[in-house]
Amino acid sequence: IFVLVSQFDFSFDIMWKSVLPVVAAAQWTKMETDVTVHDPAVSSWVRGEEPPADHSVSLSVVVRIDDDRRADLERTFWEVSDPKHANYGKYLSRDQVTEILAVPQDRVERIQEYLASHDCTEINVAQQQDVVSVACPASAIETALNTKLHFFTHQEHTDIQIVRASQHYHLPEHMSADVVMVGELLQFPEMRQGSLNGLFGGKGEWPDTCADSKCSGLVTPAVLSARYRHPNATGAEEAVPGNSMAVAEFQGQTYKTADLDTFSTSCSIPQGVDTNIGDGHNDNKRSGVEAVLDIEFMKAVAPDVPLTVVYSSKYSLLDWCTQITNLENSPLIHSVSYGNDERQQSSEAFMVSANTAFAKAGARGLSILFASGDQGVCGREGCGGLFSAKRFKPDFPAASPYITAVGGTDFLSYIVGEEQVWSAGGGGFSDTFGIPAYQVDAVAAYKARADANLPDQAYWNNTGRGYPDVAALGGQKTSYCVQGSLTMVGVAGTSASCPVVAGIFAKLNGLRLAAGKPALGFLNPFIYQNPQAFFDVKHGMNNANNPYGFTATEGWDPASGFGTPNYDALADAAMAAVVVTV
Repeated sequence: IFVLVSQFDFSFDIMWKSVLPVVAAAQWTKMETDVTVHDPAVSSWVRGEEPPADHSVSLSVVVRIDDDRRADLERTFWEVSDPKHANYGKYLSRDQVTEILAVPQDRVERIQEYLASHDCTEINVAQQQDVVSVACPASAIETALNTKLHFFTHQEHTDIQIVRASQHYHLPEHMSADVVMVGELLQFPEMRQGSLNGLFGGKGEWPDTCADSKCSGLVTPAVLSARYRHPNATGAEEAVPGNSMAVAEFQGQTYKTADLDTFSTSCSIPQGVDTNIGDGHNDNKRSGVEAVLDIEFMKAVAPDVPLTVVYSSKYSLLDWCTQITNLENSPLIHSVSYGNDERQQSSEAFMVSANTAFAKAGARGLSILFASGDQGVCGREGCGGLFSAKRFKPDFPAASPYITAVGGTDFLSYIVGEEQVWSAGGGGFSDTFGIPAYQVDAVAAYKARADANLPDQAYWNNTGRGYPDVAALGGQKTSYCVQGSLTMVGVAGTSASCPVVAGIFAKLNGLRLAAGKPALGFLNPFIYQNPQAFFDVKHGMNNANNPYGFTATEGWDPASGFGTPNYDALADAAMAAVVVTV
């Protein structure tokens, strides 16, 4: 993702380009210096051949926003999201967000001119003028950014191939003061672990509620309804006008209608996707496990809420944010089961740019939920080395203060009832972002508890944003029964937890909209003001086979957040959150 902004006027920029061939070699500025270029020792991606010169590569250019404009966006975001603020629920329209950002047109034009001068085509400017999407030949990118590109293939998912820079990239000095970063050149996406798929033989001691015997003992929609107390989906519910929800899918995670139909028939649960953005629906390919997991269980929890699948063939967090914020009527709830370690190919500039995009969404009343990760406190990189040298690896976007992070649990025994932390559920404290105001008291209370059993301070950041915020079933002890292309299989991970929690909040939005109230928007202030609305998780540790992790305790903790949803209590709290009139 590019971020290009210039303090020079447009006429000077055109004049400068005329002398570019003479001075360019001596006037490059290295970008995203805090990012480590692809390291094969810790990466799951393997570098391959150079792409052909004419191979088209898509990039997103994030235009710098003036500091005062960003501050106005931030202020608005917090005010409309806080149930205790007079402006709670007074969300902005898409065009009003554009007005707040007030990106100068000449900045966008300079970016367009520079890219066009390097044979880039399909240059499109986002609705809010802060992102320019572009497709360029690989050779043009190498020239424009003074870098080198290669194909990279995932070690486990060998059918997935992406293009990334194999060395740092640079921008012309005359533009570097205006540029934040060029994303998806150094960032490598996380791919779902195969070990969390195809888990047969559930041991849950509850009645079979799906016709397929392979679901026996696995988590089904009826199990979730029994535990979290949301109405068991029957299809009898009527859609509330204006309510909506969405899941994000990337990199070949498409779905077949036949698989959704089979799941619906077997488990007597309504299914179906109402809207597709991108090419996520493909009846000629096998369904991706991630896609059908998200769709089947989000829709199982909230069958009355229209579901949108937002799909992109590449993984680009900022592209996805641009997609959803470009829409005039974007879905109100977004579930995303993707992420990476904060320090794993994610620069601070990248994370700040993503947070700005999340704030834009929240200011419009959109709720964004991310899975917290499936490798415990050590993240996707692992803690590495002798434990005396280890440091926990927080997840991003899960550790962003601007989204809701969803962790994972297991049943404490094999019956529907009390839960424990899934040992591999992501959680901890950000190394980049401080403790947001909405969780100051909760984090302090956790650290003060005698039974917190805090890990050595050398392993984690005591002043960082704590996550997850909430949790739901996601562990391997009793995995979810999912219909894939070949059969029903057990699937685990916070990728399961996230759409379930998102579906529950989508139902809560329906209650509010039906009563003439605005949607809940950014959820965390509401969550932290209503801890009584969750089933507290007091057992387990997210150490994922390491000696240390974070221990679940009474109240909020960085292993399960406030716990798992209690729909009845959440419905009462949601209906009590009102817009204050002044």
